[in-house]
Amino acid sequence: MTKFARDEFDQVPQNTNRQGVHRDAQETARPTLWPVLTVGAVALVLGLVAFLILPNLGLVAPSASSNVSTPAPQQTGASPSAEPTEASSDPAASGEPSPETTPSDVPSETASAAPVDKTTPVAVYNGAGTAGLAGRVAGLVEGDGWTLSTVGNWGGVPQQTSVIFFNAPAQKANAEALGALLGIQAIVETPDVQQPLVVVAGPGYQ
Repeated sequence: MTKFARDEFDQVPQNTNRQGVHRDAQETARPTLWPVLTVGAVALVLGLVAFLILPNLGLVAPSASSNVSTPAPQQTGASPSAEPTEASSDPAASGEPSPETTPSDVPSETASAAPVDKTTPVAVYNGAGTAGLAGRVAGLVEGDGWTLSTVGNWGGVPQQTSVIFFNAPAQKANAEALGALLGIQAIVETPDVQQPLVVVAGPGYQ
């Protein structure tokens, strides 16, 4: 109880709605986000379908097909230019060295045949005791263009086979040439013979 006297403001009806500043707080309406989320999900699904499925089905835009076909003429135009260059380089590489190598081989053969000097005197001896053997071998040597020095019977150490002696390294090529002519494989260098080339037709010489 207050110590002040009651007035008209103290008389408040018990069953009445409050007015003035005493108002009920009204709930604010919240915007619903479901429509926005639904539209976004649908758009995302459509985008994935267009990106993944449509290219596999062959549905390509006309502009893309035209861009893809344009590089093909450029490649076909470049390939003919490359083929003639290879064809032109191959004859230069394959044709020219072959004639160049053949002349290089010919001088080498002439160089190997150059040391043979058929003016060197050749002595022919019969070391088998067969009558007329030295004359027959001498005829082969002279017929090949060699110069004969002595033809006779061998008076040195008996030989078991035919042999060609030469007394200096410079006569090795001549001795080998005589061996090829007469079919004699035994070629011996020795200072004991006085003549440059000595052919001894031994037993079994045909």
